[in-house]
Amino acid sequence: MAQTKPHVSVENVVASATVDQAIDLNEINKKFPQTEYNPEQFPGLVFRLHNPRTATLIFRTGKMVCTGAKSEEMSIEAVRTVVQRLRKGGIDIKKDAVVTVQNMVAAINLGGRIHLEKSARMLPRSMYEPEQFPGLIYRMLDPKTVILLFASGKLVCTGAKKESDVYRSVHNLHAILEEKDLMLYDKND
Repeated sequence: MAQTKPHVSVENVVASATVDQAIDLNEINKKFPQTEYNPEQFPGLVFRLHNPRTATLIFRTGKMVCTGAKSEEMSIEAVRTVVQRLRKGGIDIKKDAVVTVQNMVAAINLGGRIHLEKSARMLPRSMYEPEQFPGLIYRMLDPKTVILLFASGKLVCTGAKKESDVYRSVHNLHAILEEKDLMLYDKND
């Protein structure tokens, strides 16, 4: 049986948003000197917030991409804050942004070591090529996520669109690793 409960930490949420109107990025860049806009290099303007600590890319189509949030709520709050600041700064934004989470990345510590070679043989939809990459790549079907497993017992889960999917993925994988006796725990724990 598991010695410890997995520690899960959402590290990054990528969310798309739209205000459904064209936006003048040059005007934003003039009114908000802290933004970054180099249209020759990249078509989007970068609007950074310190609280929540995020970066929101704004495109002239009114589409946005917010990165750096640590939760779904934080990504929604960040986009709302950007839209509020734009409005306060005199940018005419008619509608509130509609935000959709596209991807979540979480770091997990299972609290024990993982036998990667045995795992590669026993886990379906897994790939392990230690000469290329030190982790095992496991594709989970339900919920649809990709989990990187490392011998240290650390995991990276990506592809989830909801925090509950991150937790479900980790729980399902941890149960499989336990059931197939692929986890190694320190006897002193």
